[in-house]
Amino acid sequence: MAKFFNEMTADVAGTTGVTREHYLAFSNWLAQQSADTLQRKRAEADLTFRRVGITFAVYGDDAGTERLIPFDIIPRIIPAHEWAQLQKGLVQRVQALNMFIHDIYHNQNIIKAGIIPPEQIYKNAQYRPEMQGISVASDIYAHIAGVDIVRAGEGEFYVLEDNLRVPSGVSYMLEDRKMMMRLFPELFASNKIAPVEHYPDLLLDNLRSVAPVGVNDPTVVVMTPGMYNSAYFEHAFLAQQMGVELVEGQDLFVNDNAVYMRTTRGPKRVDVIYRRIDDDFLDPLAFRPDSSLGVPGLLSVYRAGRVTLANAIGTGVADDKSIYPYVPEMIKFYLSEQPVLNNVPTYQCRKPEDLSYTLAHLPELVVKEVHGAGGYGMLVGPASTKQQIEDFRQRLIAKPDGYIAQPTLALSNCPTFVENGIAPRHIDLRPFVLSGKTVSMVPGGLTRVALQEGSLVVNSSQGGGTKDTWILEK
Repeated sequence: MAKFFNEMTADVAGTTGVTREHYLAFSNWLAQQSADTLQRKRAEADLTFRRVGITFAVYGDDAGTERLIPFDIIPRIIPAHEWAQLQKGLVQRVQALNMFIHDIYHNQNIIKAGIIPPEQIYKNAQYRPEMQGISVASDIYAHIAGVDIVRAGEGEFYVLEDNLRVPSGVSYMLEDRKMMMRLFPELFASNKIAPVEHYPDLLLDNLRSVAPVGVNDPTVVVMTPGMYNSAYFEHAFLAQQMGVELVEGQDLFVNDNAVYMRTTRGPKRVDVIYRRIDDDFLDPLAFRPDSSLGVPGLLSVYRAGRVTLANAIGTGVADDKSIYPYVPEMIKFYLSEQPVLNNVPTYQCRKPEDLSYTLAHLPELVVKEVHGAGGYGMLVGPASTKQQIEDFRQRLIAKPDGYIAQPTLALSNCPTFVENGIAPRHIDLRPFVLSGKTVSMVPGGLTRVALQEGSLVVNSSQGGGTKDTWILEK
């Protein structure tokens, strides 16, 4: 039976369930709460989230277009010294990823050095040849990165994946904190919990810092595909919190090599677009001609350096799962440093020896599509039936270069308030890293929790929930 690292308790000198020091104050408080009180508080949270409209859409869900993300009232707590190490590793990683994206669209030194095979770049579905040789503001491509962190083994942190295209979830981090402060103000009076509510200000400062050259007072907008997008709540929330306009493609137009926004007072020039739309749909003249979500001519303005897109076009080449195994080498290559955070060991099924190993050990592995997201298109071997494994085996044999495989990690667990009371559930963490003139973060992130007993899949689309993440200040 796998042994899981418990965030709150440890087995010490033959004693089971000793509370870790950074959880002591919370544990003492929790012991004084009745099940009825916790149940009432959870119901209050659900009602408030529903009233405010904190939902997400599930495509193809027959039960309805929108669903509430379950919120757990027991926080995940991380001590200051652990967070300091995590932050150091995250900043290092995102710096290297930005340097990598700039390199592959310019000198391609990492390919010339033989570290990454050229076909891994040029045949990547997210590679955009249109970006070759294009300069972007401050050489920053991934202005907002959401890096998924898991804890396994004896408590070591690992990077599970890098989300650099349109990473979502930060609104839930902020709303979870707001909810906990509303439900349990006494906890925030008695614990030194680092704040996260300044994230929208940090994000706006970050976006303004990468405005086109010569623009001193940039106009920033958030560009959404519209209200039917699964993350529309987040788009509207961030625009409102930053005090900027939320726009759709039809609200923007190109004229005289600049992007303008239609307003009641006439056209207004736009300098920075925080876009929550995939590359393919941004400009029907350059990418998908059937896109009604984008802005005709946007790419030409972007190429001329007269508008900033966050994140940059072509950024997805670096968060593809087929590129993930090379990130430690990127850190060494670009920064001449050893990686602070480790990758999960990964088998690249395009390699015959890795494919052979994967096929022989499918019941033990997690196999993922290299372009997949949201917990879809993957096999969790230990949780799959023999038939599911055999069906997946045929898909893997038919298209080995479309998959990677990883050992099934014993993800850490955290006490969670479920129907039967408080029980351990598996979690991950998505901190958000902002890159502009500097690299910055708020202390915390979105903790996602697999609410099904024994499940390792934390994605909201697969039934996962969220927790507030507390970073304790010294």
